[in-house]
Amino acid sequence: MLEKKYNIRVYGILLNKNNEVLVSDEHELGIDMTKFPGGGLEIGEGLLDGLKREWMEELNAEIKITNHFYTTDFFITSAFHKEQQLISVYYLIELVDEISFRISTKAFDFEKGKESAQSLRWMPIKEMSENDFTFPIDKKVAMLIKNELIS
Repeated sequence: MLEKKYNIRVYGILLNKNNEVLVSDEHELGIDMTKFPGGGLEIGEGLLDGLKREWMEELNAEIKITNHFYTTDFFITSAFHKEQQLISVYYLIELVDEISFRISTKAFDFEKGKESAQSLRWMPIKEMSENDFTFPIDKKVAMLIKNELIS
């Protein structure tokens, strides 16, 4: 039986004028993954503050949160901690300043062999597929973005 342990994660969806969404290619815990930028909520932290912190830590970017987009509406356990129920919250965001982080043109554009690595790239929404993402919730969010944000 699953104990009452929750893993709460928060992510930002950044769109550009070319109908592309920013995605993060990462290597963590021995796994290559493609996901939306963001991460885990810390104890004592609200969702919005957690998302702002994550973007500052990972991208050195100050963000403005414009709208709630999606919260996990199905049961799933964490990929890394099977004893934890995963709850992910996604927000539409804008950057406060111009982009100051490196944007790659190819997936996993970082030095191999490091314990932890990240690269960011724009993904055209019209070409986006759930297969472009590693985790089930991101797969669902990708299809929601494709179906709801782009006409």
